[in-house]
Amino acid sequence: MTGTQIDQLILLLAKLPGLGPRSARRAALHLIDRKESLLRPLAQAMSQAADSVAPCDVCGNLDSVQPCAICRDERRDGSMICVVESVADLWALERSGVFRGRYHVLGGTLSALDGIGPEDLNVGALLARAGEGAVAEVILATNATVDGQTTAHYLAEKLADCGVKVSGLAHGVPVGGELDYLDDGTLATALGSRRPV
Repeated sequence: MTGTQIDQLILLLAKLPGLGPRSARRAALHLIDRKESLLRPLAQAMSQAADSVAPCDVCGNLDSVQPCAICRDERRDGSMICVVESVADLWALERSGVFRGRYHVLGGTLSALDGIGPEDLNVGALLARAGEGAVAEVILATNATVDGQTTAHYLAEKLADCGVKVSGLAHGVPVGGELDYLDDGTLATALGSRRPV
């Protein structure tokens, strides 16, 4: 690798969450030192993921098949949909192993400051799913932030016309907290202590 290629690798690695310039340099050196056992397989896996991973047409989860593995799993309870802001939040709930229903990824939250309205989120598809008749409960698992709670209230109002029970996460989720950073026990308690919205 030339100096320019190493610099490019470091610059790209530094754009990853949790990696600054110093950590990116260490990661780049680690990858280069293990070219055959780590760098090449990683490059191949990243190339394959770029070609095949896409959002699920049903729920918005990321997978290389349509619909995703969670939507195809017939053992899951199709009468419950857990609404999350992002795929990271979906994965956090899956790590807890408590929820056995289906999911719906919004793709963000409502934010007047950022100019994000309902049309910018995956709201229409959620309302369509909730109105199909097979869904009995929608759990609003948005983050305990101002935007997350605003989004939950908006969705609760829209879902009222669908004839489904609407609940939200309760105990264990701190105000200002984000699901991706919570431990499995806190997530399990929050799901188990749902409350009407």
